[in-house]
Amino acid sequence: MPIFTQSFHSVPESLTLEHLPELNHRHLTSSASTNSELIADVQNGTLNATEMHLLTAETQSAGRGQHGRSWQSPRGNVYLSLYHPVHIPVSGLLSLIIGVELAKIPVIQMLNEQLQMQGLTPIGVKWANDLGFYQSQNQPQSQSALDSADVHNTELNHQTLPFNKLAGILIEPVSQAGKLVGLVIGVGLNVQATPKLTAQTSEGMSYQAISLQDIAETLQPKAQAASLPSLRVLYQQMSKALMAAMTRFEHLSIEKPTEHSYYLNSFLKQFDSMDALNELRLRVTQEHNGQTNILTGHACGIDTHGCLQLRQDNGKISALFTGRIDVIQTT
Repeated sequence: MPIFTQSFHSVPESLTLEHLPELNHRHLTSSASTNSELIADVQNGTLNATEMHLLTAETQSAGRGQHGRSWQSPRGNVYLSLYHPVHIPVSGLLSLIIGVELAKIPVIQMLNEQLQMQGLTPIGVKWANDLGFYQSQNQPQSQSALDSADVHNTELNHQTLPFNKLAGILIEPVSQAGKLVGLVIGVGLNVQATPKLTAQTSEGMSYQAISLQDIAETLQPKAQAASLPSLRVLYQQMSKALMAAMTRFEHLSIEKPTEHSYYLNSFLKQFDSMDALNELRLRVTQEHNGQTNILTGHACGIDTHGCLQLRQDNGKISALFTGRIDVIQTT
């Protein structure tokens, strides 16, 4: 059976993948940033821009999140970047499609079934780039999540409800000679290690980190890390999810010029069932030309362009392309 093309640096043989040979996989003990490294290798011609490439690392020294924020990268988690050639315009729907496909990987589906059986909030897709959930008032928290919450309670309005962030998605364009040739999709998934956020590393965002292990321990206090999939298995499953997301996005793009909306309606329905913001009361802060605009209302899904829909108190529905989201805790 063919295997990935690999470049290992003192990496255990157990990480060797034996599926999806078209991905040209490299695994590193450490990378500054898997996204940055993969983008550079495609742009300078080290990697063929017409093929897919997968880069994973055990840790990152300068991991990146949205808007230039840092992404802490302790060992025991997934740091994965996939380069995918593209020939179509990219829209705000793509990160949401990726979120939906990642939320369907077996370990998240299994945990969600158990969370729902116990009446707890399941892992969902938070507009526009995250996986996780907002803690319900009666939902128990792991000690690591409680430690992170202590930091936020000193920095944030007590009326806001922190987001338990399990995974983040970072999509970046790749160009050669001024022409878009592909995308790098980066995913950080907290598996066994929960990053310890501080007032500096959280950068004012109303979230706290949580891991698959934290959630497993919440469901079953004596759960062992061995009960979770290995990183090798997660690399395989997550890579398949990203490829499925790109295929789904391409279907939407092909369908758009026609009068049909089968694929779009199917996606919107599926997203609604996984929407972590659904019907929550939000405070949205937007910065534009040095001006700050604050909107409040209830989340009511996304529109056909991937914008967040906010139903304001006056009944008006606004479509938001960007903005900081804070969930207002209601009693």
